[in-house]
Amino acid sequence: MGYHRQMQAEYLMKVQVIRSQKQPPRFYVNIPLPLAAALDLQAGEEVQWQLLGRADLRLLRPHAAPPKSQRQKTARKRHRLG
Repeated sequence: MGYHRQMQAEYLMKVQVIRSQKQPPRFYVNIPLPLAAALDLQAGEEVQWQLLGRADLRLLRPHAAPPKSQRQKTARKRHRLG
């Protein structure tokens, strides 16, 4: 029988702010590494916030790559066809 490890689905984060002279404050939320890895986020990837309510935000990835398993299948098909 194999060992199944369940990934944590909730992460508590604090909003950070950077204040610079003559510029409005900038707010940041960091994505924990385990969550970024589970989503296969890439540095520099474009994301978009969608406001669903005062207490509910959704992070959208307009150009997200397909899951790794799909990418591997597609690469194998291309290799066989090529």
